[in-house]
Amino acid sequence: MVKKNNWMLPEGIEALLPNDAARLEKMRRALLDLFQSWGYQYVIPPMVEFRDTLLTGTGSELALQTFNLTDQISGKALGVRADMTPQVARMASHHLYNGAPTRLCYLGSILQARGAKIEKSRSPIQVGVELYGSQHIKSDVEIIRLMLETLAIAGLQEVHLDLGHVAIFRGLAKNAGLAEEQEAELFEVLQRKATEELEGLLTTFRLDVAWHNAFYQLLNLNGDVSVLKDAKASLAIGGKEVIQAIEELQKVAELLQSIYPTLPLYFDLGELRCYQYQTGIVFAAFVPGFGSEVARGGRYDNLTGQLEDSLAATGFSADIKVLSRLSSLNDAKTDDVILAPDVDDTDLHDVIRGLRASGKVVIQELPGDQKQPEHTLIISNVNSQWQVSE
Repeated sequence: MVKKNNWMLPEGIEALLPNDAARLEKMRRALLDLFQSWGYQYVIPPMVEFRDTLLTGTGSELALQTFNLTDQISGKALGVRADMTPQVARMASHHLYNGAPTRLCYLGSILQARGAKIEKSRSPIQVGVELYGSQHIKSDVEIIRLMLETLAIAGLQEVHLDLGHVAIFRGLAKNAGLAEEQEAELFEVLQRKATEELEGLLTTFRLDVAWHNAFYQLLNLNGDVSVLKDAKASLAIGGKEVIQAIEELQKVAELLQSIYPTLPLYFDLGELRCYQYQTGIVFAAFVPGFGSEVARGGRYDNLTGQLEDSLAATGFSADIKVLSRLSSLNDAKTDDVILAPDVDDTDLHDVIRGLRASGKVVIQELPGDQKQPEHTLIISNVNSQWQVSE
């Protein structure tokens, strides 16, 4: 008779076994210490909120990722968090911002109805930092630098940075006189890099040929920093707002290259990550052999404005489970495990307590053990003294 396996997990939901969990926890501690050293304070947003509040100002993409349930006390619709960034923005806006730049960090599980396209995971452990109250370009650079430091701590190598600016597309759409629905259609086609569809769509919009050329250029304006000079000429029709956005990218490139002269920078002016609520520079980090970004972020100055006065904001986030899995630190040497005998002796207990207090791992045998726990060292009694030995 075949034994039925009753322990099954939903698609995209994973359990972490001891080795994976230990590696992730070590990384978690290191990252929170890193963020604290940069002045970022740790916050813990709630796992569940009223759905209306949870999704305020975030756009349809996050709504589709949100699991819904009903509060048995109030009868209202609840949502399980699918992204902590909007939650942290509300915490900053309502409780923490006092006029000075506010730096916050967070790390915790989220739940997504559909999951990531590459990883297929629906239960990421999201880690991130957010900086509120500064519109200066150096605040964006600070966040990018901290993202790069995060990837270094995680042991990721050969990182490539991809940058864009959503105000370029927004400025073109605004000055071309596109309606909201037209902008949404054009956005979707650009995201798919669908060249033939783009030409047909622009024709239905009855735009001047100059606008056709400008939007078409968004598909081609990608590469190293030299594309920004070309963009100024190709997208000048978009006006001051578009030129200013390109100049912001040039300034970011200049600052990053002065700090990381060997860091590969790639610019894609048609990339519109999290377009629904981001307002400025957007960026993502990639590593060889992984088909999606390992971390991403950008500026989102208007998100808190859905609740009260707008608050300038920029930040990044990543899935620490992905970072841990891709890390080059995966095979790092594990700590020694010390095995203590099943002996009720005051001196032995004192030795065990001292070893554990110093950070050592000590397992004491239990009566009737059929097999000794895995260990590298033992505690034995030598000349009436408890000692650690191989």
